[in-house]
Amino acid sequence: MKQSFSAKGLAACGVCIALAFVLSFVKLFSAPLGGSVTLCSMFFICIIGYLFGWKYSLTAALAYGLLQFVQKPEIYAPLQVIMDYVLAFTALGLSGFFRKEKTGMFIGYIVGVTGRFIFSSLSGYIFFADYAPEGWNPLVYSLCYNGSYMYIEAAITLVIIVIPPVEHAIERIKRTLN
Repeated sequence: MKQSFSAKGLAACGVCIALAFVLSFVKLFSAPLGGSVTLCSMFFICIIGYLFGWKYSLTAALAYGLLQFVQKPEIYAPLQVIMDYVLAFTALGLSGFFRKEKTGMFIGYIVGVTGRFIFSSLSGYIFFADYAPEGWNPLVYSLCYNGSYMYIEAAITLVIIVIPPVEHAIERIKRTLN
């Protein structure tokens, strides 16, 4: 009988989830109404997809979203909890669909962050439209607000992971684990 998840893969996922969770506390900037630029925390969820594929990355991203909910739950409505914690964080796991692409780590990371951005922005528009400044379209405000911290973190992370020693280390880890 073929196993769906290997022990090696699950152990690596556990390490990556732990790193992401710890780094989520290292905030370079916190937005006033929630959200923050952290030290590459989203990357450690997305790299699971690059290392092991979509089954691992979606599962680990869901687990990470539940950890984020337990850490600091903000509950306004059941659908908001699902959008902000389940769907938004699980979207980081979309990175796993690009595992075999030549630049799969980069594309997967950008797609994962964009997935999270979409769900967080929709949640902001649906549940937090009242926070939009007067004269702002609530959807545009939610897109700008969420994009301001998510894509800043994404840009910082992308700069770090293209540093040749970091890039080589990631490739070496991938070869070792597979």
